[in-house]
Amino acid sequence: MSSRPDLTALELLVRVAETGSLGAAARAVGLAQPNASRSLSRLERGLGVTLLARGPRGSRLTTEGEVVVAWAREALTAVDRVVIGARSLAEQQAAHLAVAASLTVAEHLAPGWLAAFRRTHPDLHVSLEVGNSTDVVARVERGEVALGFVESPSVPRTVSTAPVAHDSLVVVVAPTHPWARRRTPVAPVTPQELVAGDLVLRESGSGTRETLVRALAVQGLELGPTRLDLASSAAVKAAAAAGDAAAVLSELAVAAEVTAGLLVVVPLPGLDLRRTLRAVWLPDRRPTGPAADLLRLARA
Repeated sequence: MSSRPDLTALELLVRVAETGSLGAAARAVGLAQPNASRSLSRLERGLGVTLLARGPRGSRLTTEGEVVVAWAREALTAVDRVVIGARSLAEQQAAHLAVAASLTVAEHLAPGWLAAFRRTHPDLHVSLEVGNSTDVVARVERGEVALGFVESPSVPRTVSTAPVAHDSLVVVVAPTHPWARRRTPVAPVTPQELVAGDLVLRESGSGTRETLVRALAVQGLELGPTRLDLASSAAVKAAAAAGDAAAVLSELAVAAEVTAGLLVVVPLPGLDLRRTLRAVWLPDRRPTGPAADLLRLARA
């Protein structure tokens, strides 16, 4: 088994992506720049891939580096969850609310809800489990969480639901993709071109993918067999920005990349990709107390 990369090196790489500067990244993690440079060089040797293009004007991420950054963010988030979870166990807090959310909700909506919730429940420990919509429903069904939030267009009858927000999927491509020149209604991409094109998508079980599949089915279309399936929106975005594939993701998930010019939204007037984000719970365990308070915040 190959050795695992150093977490500080992964954080350095992420900071380079965020700041655009190795020096600023080094300061952010408390390292001298020469040490930071050596740490990233060791990371490149360990992974067997060049992550930074170094030049007289500084360092920038390579295409491979952009993809690795997306994975590094996920790894660091997972490590943070381990640390936070272990500390929570050590504190043995009696008051605890367990909820689960699909990726889009967890990344773009739940942080605001939970921040507002903490202001009114400062002594309550809240744990947020993250997975795709199928995972979230399964956790609710097993009684592992009191409340779940999903983005799939349908949910099984084993759970009760309430709408909390509305969202829409969009097709995004790199600025160099041929479809990037078709950003006006004059020559939009058609649903037939979408299914015939090279796509990178979220995995089966995700609400994003299910929404796309259902919208295509209304037009009598279905996804072909040749697809790149990835388990996170960050990985899908990185793959689309780095290659020739188009991606279909939540407009919430791609807003920052579109604003920065890393991705371009391509109009697709032939498909209705709107969806409703929902809260789910067991019918015989309607949210009460803090869970009901969080549900009211989300719906507001």
